[in-house]
Formats: sequence, C-alpha cells, structure tokens
Amino acid sequence: MSIINLNLSIIIRLYCVVFSMVISPIIGHSETRLIISNEKDSTLTLLDGKGNVTGSMATCARPRGIMFGPERKEFFVACADDNQIAIYDTKSLKLLRRIRDVEEPETFDLHPDGRRLFVSNEEDSTASVYDIQTGERLEAYDTGEEPEGVKITADGKLAFVTSEAANLVHVIEIQKNEILKDIQVNQRPRRLALTPDGKEMWVTAELAGMVDIIDMETLTVKGDIQFLPTGFRKEQVTPVDVIITRDGKTAYVALGRANHVAVVDVPSRAIKDYILVGKRPWGLALSSDEHTLYVANGLSDDVTIVDTASSRAVKSVPVGLIPYGILVDDQ
Repeated sequence: MSIINLNLSIIIRLYCVVFSMVISPIIGHSETRLIISNEKDSTLTLLDGKGNVTGSMATCARPRGIMFGPERKEFFVACADDNQIAIYDTKSLKLLRRIRDVEEPETFDLHPDGRRLFVSNEEDSTASVYDIQTGERLEAYDTGEEPEGVKITADGKLAFVTSEAANLVHVIEIQKNEILKDIQVNQRPRRLALTPDGKEMWVTAELAGMVDIIDMETLTVKGDIQFLPTGFRKEQVTPVDVIITRDGKTAYVALGRANHVAVVDVPSRAIKDYILVGKRPWGLALSSDEHTLYVANGLSDDVTIVDTASSRAVKSVPVGLIPYGILVDDQ
C-alpha cells in the first residue's frame, strides 16, 4: 500500500469515528421507540430514535393525547371520536383494555397515586377522573367550554385544567373534590407545564401568541412571554405545547402556524432562539437524556427531530395524517 493510500485510509477511518461519536448522538439511538398518535387517519406511527419508520398500527378513532402509565409498562391513548381511552402494553403494543364512555377525551394527566387519570372532555365542558384499572368514573368537574390541558402537581394536591373558549385555567383541589379557583388568562389557553421547583405554571395562550406564567403560591398570573419569529405576523404565532427541562433552565414552546419552536431561558424568560420545524408544530416530547426534542407538525404530517445542544432541526420524518402526540420509549 502506498503512503498516499495509507494516509487516505487513516483519514477515512478517523472520519467514521468522528461521525459516529459526534453526529450519530444528535439524532438519537436506534433502540429508542417513538409512538406518534395521528388524529386524522386514526393510527399510531412507530419510529426508532434516528427517525426511521418501523411500523404503523390502527388504533381507535381520532387519537390525540398519549402518555405512559405507572412504571411505563403501559400507555394511554385518548380516542376522541370513540369516546374512550385505549390502554396498550408498552413492550408488545397489545391492546390491554379500554376505559369506555369517556366523552370526547383530548388530553390527560396521571395522579401520583398511579391510579387516577384526570381527563379533559372537550365537548362536554368537564374534567373527569377515572380509575385506570376498573375504568370507573370517580369524579367530574364542570369547566368552561373546550377544556384541553391537564396538569397535576407533584404532591397530588391540585389539578390544573385549561378552558380554551372561556380563557380560564381551573384549579381543582383534589382532596376536597372542588374547583378551588378559576384563573383568567390570555386568549385560548391550550397546554400547561410546571417548573421543576413547583413555583410556576406556564400556560400557552394560542390566540394571544404568548405564554402566561402563574405564580403557584398566589394562583395569579405574574407575567407573560410574547413570541414573534422573524418574518411572521403576530396573528400567525399560535403557541400550543410547552415543555420544561428537568433542571428548570430551558422551556420549549411549539408556535403553531409560525412553524417554529421557541427556546426560552426559564429564569430570565428571555427567548434564546427560534427553531424552524414543520408546518403547525403543536406536540412536543424530549428524550430521557434531553439531548433530542421531537416535534409533531400537524399540517405537514411529519415529526421534526431537533438536537437540543445546537438548537438545530436535524431531519423531519413523514408519519400519519395530523400527528398530535408523541411518546418517547427510551428507558
């Protein structure tokens, strides 16, 4: 072998090592499995962590919210047009059971007791509570019209539910089974995220183009963050989902028709970046190491994979029609 060929061989090998060490981690790991709920075609799309489609399966009608059950052994899918919640085995994807007669479920949150599921019932103007084992409805709370986001505090004492049409966040005192307070927020509140220290609840206001910040001690709005990516008008900025990292330093906000995800420094509330993704991003999920953000784009029928270290979109992957929620199975 000539010296030139030897050097070329060494360079190629070094390149391959660098690629595997630096580039590959950006787009996740192949053993990761993503489960995407597709609202329009009533399917779940399966991806690996690198964004390869590994399968698709039919599910109930109009699947929307999706989340893990206790110990991540099973997961729940809100089936809006079937008025039920389907429960699947996480490993085998086998349908285990259904919670029936759940009026238009959209999203939900699981109580820390691992038994009670708090559900927003969009067309029924209620938030209902179900036993995930028996399927029994335990409680129901009247809300404003079109309830959507649901978030329970880590101590299990309070549940927060947004009402899109009433511009309210309802605060439920769980032990007393009553609405403790209705908090007025900006127009069309959608999703909720609690800071890890439990001091702030962030609420997206879709038609106001902002996030409202609720002080958890006083249960009042103490601030807001407005978004406006370059090249977009204010009315095009329609935030939906919001997610906060475990260290409480960074928030990601899906900006809907503005086709971007905002990156926010939580302590200062400064907008650090806007990441261009697909059309109308509204669902967000982070990998367990928080190195990768997955974005469901409702109008381009794809999922964008984002490297969080560089705030760069690595690739977008076609999934089903109108992807809504993302579940990341990587633990």
